[in-house]
Amino acid sequence: MPRAEIDSFDDVMTELERDVADAVTDATAEGTELLKQDLRADTADHLSVRLAKSWRSRLYPMGQSSLDPAGWVWTKVPKLVDAFDRGVTIKSASGLWLAIPTPAAGAKGYTRDSVGRAYGARPKLERVTPGGFERRTGLRLRFVFKSRRVSFLVVDGARYDSRGRAAPLKARGRHARLYRDGGKTIVVFILVPQAKLKKRLDVAGAAARAEARMPALLTKHWR
Repeated sequence: MPRAEIDSFDDVMTELERDVADAVTDATAEGTELLKQDLRADTADHLSVRLAKSWRSRLYPMGQSSLDPAGWVWTKVPKLVDAFDRGVTIKSASGLWLAIPTPAAGAKGYTRDSVGRAYGARPKLERVTPGGFERRTGLRLRFVFKSRRVSFLVVDGARYDSRGRAAPLKARGRHARLYRDGGKTIVVFILVPQAKLKKRLDVAGAAARAEARMPALLTKHWR
């Protein structure tokens, strides 16, 4: 008889632990998802929708309830997010100028190993740089000094293509008639010693709000 009472108590405790584990796991899962959505919304509002989609989340242990679950929220571009979260100052790796592309530079340039590839091989693209721009367009950039605070990289004898990018001047046809003076001088990159990124994100604030939500979520999922 005493043995039966002990077994019954163990059964009750096992069932109670299971209910608590389910409630805590469900609350943690919802809290983790809400944190991810908060960070995505904040990033989309202040930066871009594309960057906002870099936020990911995961619940541990995966696929089962636990008395001690953990939610993990991270981004696929941590260095970029950290820069906008802290508002850092960016300097050139060479210690000279930081090249900021204008719309005339376009978004992409050719990588170094794209030069000398076999005929017909598709060139590799990267985020546009002065070197990548020259490889993509065949245009040579010219340095124009204005002051110690700002200078320029320009191309001469060029035109704007249909997407507003600097492109080589065509020797024949409509463009040759349009630019009888030999084309335009176009500013492709703005050069500055450094650039200060404005703080646009508040990751710590979102985490604090997520922590403050947990008591209400535990109450909600406790049945």
